[in-house]
Amino acid sequence: MSTTTIASRDAGSEHGTGLWVAAASFVLWGLMPLYWHLLKAVPSLQIVVHRIVWSALLVVGWLAWTQGRRWLRDALARPRVAWMLALSAVLIGFNWSLYIWAVNAGHVVETSLGYFINPLLNVVIGTLFLRERLTRAHWLSVAIASAGVLWLTFNYGSFPWIALALAGSFALYGLIRKLAEVESLPGLGVESLYLFLPALAALLWFESSGQGGFVDGWSWQLDVLLVVGGALTALPLLGFAFAVRRVPLSVVGLMQYIAPTLQLLCGVFVFGEAFDRDRAIGFVLIWIALAIFAVDGLRRARGATAK
Repeated sequence: MSTTTIASRDAGSEHGTGLWVAAASFVLWGLMPLYWHLLKAVPSLQIVVHRIVWSALLVVGWLAWTQGRRWLRDALARPRVAWMLALSAVLIGFNWSLYIWAVNAGHVVETSLGYFINPLLNVVIGTLFLRERLTRAHWLSVAIASAGVLWLTFNYGSFPWIALALAGSFALYGLIRKLAEVESLPGLGVESLYLFLPALAALLWFESSGQGGFVDGWSWQLDVLLVVGGALTALPLLGFAFAVRRVPLSVVGLMQYIAPTLQLLCGVFVFGEAFDRDRAIGFVLIWIALAIFAVDGLRRARGATAK
């Protein structure tokens, strides 16, 4: 067996693994409103700082245990990585804060709109700035999905600033993690370190000023949910960072429709948010686009296997 054949199979294996990891991450993200809603008694900002603190302890602790102190030096060894991860940390911190506030303020459907818009931004970034190429079927699916998102945007009834802010911040985050020459877990560890001290300071201030309830105030069930929220924060973000380095950003962008679809279902059927005919038309267009993309992907996969 030639070296080229082995390398091709390894690349195909990494691509396949990246697709599965991306899908699992988006499913978990899609179901997260159910989890954060359990914490609605806790102020949104305090949920965010707990989320940062506990996820940072988990990720950095794991890296220190498995790789020792060298993980940080190795992660920051390449040029530009330090400032790129600082910027991505700010973006993801902003995204988390807005998302949790929106979920617990009754805007789950609008957050789903934001994550429907986000993949389109990823496709645009992938094609314009990273020179990724789309097939004709991909272009058709992007065009139909764009029509669905535009329909949803202009028929929303008010300017969807939550959706647009969530979409823009996460699209930029994905681009930076795609360009940063650092593996997914160490990169997440560095981002966590950037956010940890400000979040810890805020957490201590909340507790000392009597505004927090983690030490003495909330139930132990809420305390456990806040700690576990750190793990639920790290896992899908790690999976996303893993996937974008192994799968074209345009493909990851289209797969991201899994998460907002699940968020939409949570908003409508669990939280009872409005979903009228105009919104249904937009989402049907998006599902048609997904069907075209999925059929084309299956056809190409079968063709590659036959060869």
